[in-house]
Amino acid sequence: MTPVTTFSGRKVALFGLGGSGLATVHALCAGGADVLAWDDSPESQARAREQGVTVSDLRSADWSGLSALILAPGVPLTHPVPHWTVDLAKSAGIEIIGDVELFCRERARIAPDAPFVAITGTNGKSTTTALIAHILREAGRDVQMGGNIGTAILSLAPPADDRVHVIELSSFQIDLTPSLAPSIGVLLNITPDHLDRHGTMENYAAIKERLIVGSSLAVVGVDDLPSRAVADRHSGPLVRVGVARQDVDGLTVRDASVRGRSGEIIADVSGIGSLRGAHNWQNAAVAIAVAQALAVADGQIDAALHSFPGLPHRMEEVGRRGRVLFVNDSKATNADSTEKALTAFHDVHWILGGKPKEGGIEMLEPLFGRVAHAYLIGAASDAFAATLEGRVAYTRCVTLEVATRRAAEAAGLSEAPEPVVLLSPACASYDQFRSFEDRGDQFRTLVHALV
Repeated sequence: MTPVTTFSGRKVALFGLGGSGLATVHALCAGGADVLAWDDSPESQARAREQGVTVSDLRSADWSGLSALILAPGVPLTHPVPHWTVDLAKSAGIEIIGDVELFCRERARIAPDAPFVAITGTNGKSTTTALIAHILREAGRDVQMGGNIGTAILSLAPPADDRVHVIELSSFQIDLTPSLAPSIGVLLNITPDHLDRHGTMENYAAIKERLIVGSSLAVVGVDDLPSRAVADRHSGPLVRVGVARQDVDGLTVRDASVRGRSGEIIADVSGIGSLRGAHNWQNAAVAIAVAQALAVADGQIDAALHSFPGLPHRMEEVGRRGRVLFVNDSKATNADSTEKALTAFHDVHWILGGKPKEGGIEMLEPLFGRVAHAYLIGAASDAFAATLEGRVAYTRCVTLEVATRRAAEAAGLSEAPEPVVLLSPACASYDQFRSFEDRGDQFRTLVHALV
């Protein structure tokens, strides 16, 4: 835990008692703060009480005596409308911040030079965060990894000069962190997302940009126009990373080879199953840039790239049966994410569907030639069938179990060198599953039974 001492002796409000909220309550109390904690969910209130947290209804609190509102990142700050606690905090004239801001203030107080790597981007954040942490651990560093990737930032060990914090940040978290100033700030890419929470693409991009504005070194992927514009505006030390563009003064990737400014090959990521596809080549190049900035030797970086196991549900190779490869990409909950998977394979037996998102899969039409057959599940089946009609052969399977069995049978008859059964749904999971993790876990179990 990182005790938060910057509110010692003061009273603060906290809303949101999920995992990060509970960790924040404990960290604030350990640092000497008086915390009024609340959540609209009776289940969350009960769970907090089980952990010894005193739950106080903030609707009846005296806000004039509070120093701050600590808001969970999943709670609306501005759009579609501010949460009721936000209105109360603004009326009281107190600041509204999140748990990452508390970490940043504690770091500034106890170890301002402690290495702090912060990673954001619409896609690829988790893989890049995990890869950076893996490289640093393999090089013998004391690494604390968390944030949006899973472990709440205040549950990690405190900042120290010989300890590296590698933290994934969502736009929601950045929006609640006004003093964000990492040693190395990473911006991977910016594509439309979470516009219901940020109002416009311009607002969303501006929030992402804030991560690198205060960084001592910025590492920016420049393959999309919004990120390239961010890099062009940045006035501090900067490393550009390009895959689709080769006219980049920084690191580039050509045919899965990461190259330096002079064109020299730094690392070859071809053949690394956990880093398939151009999007993962960018992730690898960004991780290399961060590791080099933290003085990790090139030989150690290359060895760590080849030993990287990848992350569950993100292009996860879950099994083989003969020549057939089974890939769990359940994290692909929109077409943009599924695009990354389809570009990595040929002769794809594609399992897709679930709770549809706006835009459907029309944008994937240029990649339909890679699909041998599509297997439709869930609520999106009718809409996806209409898009695929006359373009890709498809079968309505309704359930994941049926789709996996039929895809495996058909792939086994393929004459391709490596036919792939790919779960990359391009949909949310909530029509049939508790979460994308539940969907991916069930697919993995089905595959293991087959192989």
